[in-house]
Amino acid sequence: MSALRCRPWRALESLQQATPITQIPRSRVSLLTTRSIGTSTSRYQSNATASSPASKPTSPATPAPQAATPPSASPSPSTPQSRVSAPTPNRPTTDNISKSGLADKPLELNTAPEEKIDWTRSFHGLSAEPFSKEAADILLAEIDAQEVEIKPDGIVYLPEIKYRRVLNKAFGPGGWGLVPRSESIVTPKTVTREYALVCHGRLVSVARGEQDYFSPDGIPTATEGCRSNALVRCCKDLGIASELWDPRWIRKYKAQYTREVFVEHVVNKRKSKIWVRKDDTVGYPWKESK
Repeated sequence: MSALRCRPWRALESLQQATPITQIPRSRVSLLTTRSIGTSTSRYQSNATASSPASKPTSPATPAPQAATPPSASPSPSTPQSRVSAPTPNRPTTDNISKSGLADKPLELNTAPEEKIDWTRSFHGLSAEPFSKEAADILLAEIDAQEVEIKPDGIVYLPEIKYRRVLNKAFGPGGWGLVPRSESIVTPKTVTREYALVCHGRLVSVARGEQDYFSPDGIPTATEGCRSNALVRCCKDLGIASELWDPRWIRKYKAQYTREVFVEHVVNKRKSKIWVRKDDTVGYPWKESK
C-alpha cells in the first residue's frame, strides 16, 4: 500500500522537473494527478485479482436497498392488492329470512282519510248493507260434489282457484281483492300473514293465511300459498262452499264419492291406508296393495 501511495507523487515530481510548475495551469495539474492515481489503482486491483486463488468465488455485489414506495390511497381495481384488500367475510352477508322475516310491512298512506281508505287498518263498509240478490245467489249456491277433492288423510277441500271463479262470477273481475294487513311472519317451517278481502269497495272479512315449507328456497312459493289459504278462509264469511265445514255433509260425501285403500310406498315399501275418490286411481309414490 505504501508503494501505491508514493507512485502518483513520483509521477508528479518527474513532471515538475521536466516543466516548471509555474508554466502549467492548476486545472491541468489536478487532471494529471487524478489520472495517475486512477491508473495506479486499477493496476493494483487487476494484480490482486490475478493473484487470488481460483477456488475462491467472488461474491456478487449486493444491490443497494430501494426506498419503499408508500401504498397509494386509492389502489387501481386491476391490481391484485385491491382484490384482496377486503377480508373474506366469516358470516352471511345477507339476513336469513327464515329468522328475520320478509320485511314486507304494508305501506302507510299519507293521504287524507276522505281521499283514500287505508285498508291495512280500516274496516270501511263492514256489514253496511247486504250485497245484491244476484251476487248472494252465486255466493250461497250449493257446491257440486264432483268438484270437491279429498286428501290422502281424509280432509275434503275445494281447490283455491274455484273460490276465485265464484268471486269473479259474483262481483266481476276487478270487483274484489285481497289486501295484506300485516308483515309476513317466517318461522323455521311456516309462513303466515294476515289479509283482508275487499269486495266492491267494502271490507268483507279478515283472516290469517299460513303455508308450510321444507327449505329456504321454498319460501317465495310458501308466501303465495299463504295468500291463497287466507282467501279460502275469508270466503267462509261469504258462504262460499260452506258445506265443507259441515260434518254431516262431509260424512255423506265420503260414503258416496270416496274410498279407503291399502297402499305401498314405491321407494321405501312402507304400507299405509289412504283416501281417494272412487273415480280416481292411486298415484305415485303409492301403489295399491292386493
